[in-house]
Amino acid sequence: MGYAEGDGVAEDDAEAVKWFRKAAEQGTALAQFNLGVAYDLGKGVAEDDAEAVKWFRKAAEQGHAKAQVNLGVAYIFGSGVAEDYVVAHMWNNLARAQGDEGADKFLEYVVKRMTKEQIAEAQKKALDWEAGHQGGE
Repeated sequence: MGYAEGDGVAEDDAEAVKWFRKAAEQGTALAQFNLGVAYDLGKGVAEDDAEAVKWFRKAAEQGHAKAQVNLGVAYIFGSGVAEDYVVAHMWNNLARAQGDEGADKFLEYVVKRMTKEQIAEAQKKALDWEAGHQGGE
């Protein structure tokens, strides 16, 4: 991660963000995720929940599991987006399907706050999303 972790160079969050942004704008999911983290934590840029969500969404839509978890968490707590347990469940469910263990605790949290109908809707959204993303994004 070079500048982000001081790997071979002095750690420099602002410089890391510069490089993450270049790669993120070219569609690299990992860079989009890392840029989202930078905005979420205010590392190298001003903290900005809406901007974090923007980058998490771009990576999540490419199937990046940790971005899916972070996007789901944003929807659970209304950070940068309106609180929406159905959408939160959908993103964390997608991440869990990829084996992301962090998704489990957030699914457990959100399920306790949802009706059976909301859970069914979230599961359908996840299945629909997966069907629309088969074979290559």
